[in-house]
Amino acid sequence: MYKILTHNKISVKGLEIFSRDRYEVASEIGHPDAIMLRSHVLVPEAIADTVTAIGRAGAGVNNIPVADCTERGIVVFNAPGANANAVKELVIAGLLLSGRDILGGINYVRQQGVGLAEEPLHKLVEEGKKQFGGSELAGKTLGVVGLGAIGSLVAETGLMLGMKVLGLDPALSVEAAWRLSRDVERIENMQTLLSRSDYVSLHLPVLEATRNLINRDLAESFKPGAVLLNFSREKLVETDAILRALDSGKLRSYISDFPMPQLIGREDVILMPHLGASTAEAEENCAIMIANQLIDFLENGNIRNSVNFPNTSLERSGVCRLAIINKNVPKMLGQILSVLADRNHNVADMINKSRDEVAYNLIDIEREPQDDLVPALEAIEGVISARIL
Repeated sequence: MYKILTHNKISVKGLEIFSRDRYEVASEIGHPDAIMLRSHVLVPEAIADTVTAIGRAGAGVNNIPVADCTERGIVVFNAPGANANAVKELVIAGLLLSGRDILGGINYVRQQGVGLAEEPLHKLVEEGKKQFGGSELAGKTLGVVGLGAIGSLVAETGLMLGMKVLGLDPALSVEAAWRLSRDVERIENMQTLLSRSDYVSLHLPVLEATRNLINRDLAESFKPGAVLLNFSREKLVETDAILRALDSGKLRSYISDFPMPQLIGREDVILMPHLGASTAEAEENCAIMIANQLIDFLENGNIRNSVNFPNTSLERSGVCRLAIINKNVPKMLGQILSVLADRNHNVADMINKSRDEVAYNLIDIEREPQDDLVPALEAIEGVISARIL
């Protein structure tokens, strides 16, 4: 029986996917095979030696020690795209809030209309509405930086709202390119996108190349009076650069899901308490995706949506399957196959993939192995772990 240790409140719909006859799932459990979590900060010493996989029910994995997991042969999964629609809807809400002073109008009625009868209230509304005017999104230009699961949905919705949409993503995958509308104009550099966009929405991970992407120098490229929306990651922008751009008029407004002390209280800033994926549907989708990925890995060795190991999938054949993780160095596969040949194992099918410093092998053999096979494989210098499935 497989054991799954959970942290945080995981959606019941995700947990129900684990069959009770094959899985034990609990928030306190000894010798777990896998860990499933959301925002819980996991430290290396809290990860048992028995753990082979960690599933993050969300996209970001900054709460997981990924580098340490890779060294130990622990596959870290995430759920890209499972919360994409929830985030997209909040971005669209941000666009609408920035285009017209909706919040100001709501607060005006709430504060000034208390205790008024119907006729005085109507008079108040008619006299006050002129101060909350704005502009429509239709006909404006939306620049989307990052065209993955969320960014592509934002771009598509922008088109539906009648906006002209520019897109920039140097690392655009083939899969993402297929789902992107041909009406999205591809832009090659940030300066061009910023200079042409009335609204700019960021949808990037935080990497060395993207950290503080919006800095003082790049902020000079904004079209005067533009609006910047950041529902992706706090560290994509330099707060000082945002303040400078707002004060100079380069930016008309900054809308973000990541409050910073220096920005609170400004009329030209709208801050939300990290609501992007805070919907019941998003939490369910993330939990279901992670549960399915963990099951497929534990039972079949297949890897989908890992942040530290290559995506690897192989239809089962033969009698038994081996899942072997090793350092990505020359002659490893030959040594592994030599151990199998020495024990008269015939390979029915196999796949070998690598990612950075690690490699992963799924090998189907045609008969059950003896007890000495796994120790012999793990004795090979460079082999991190071996499992029989």
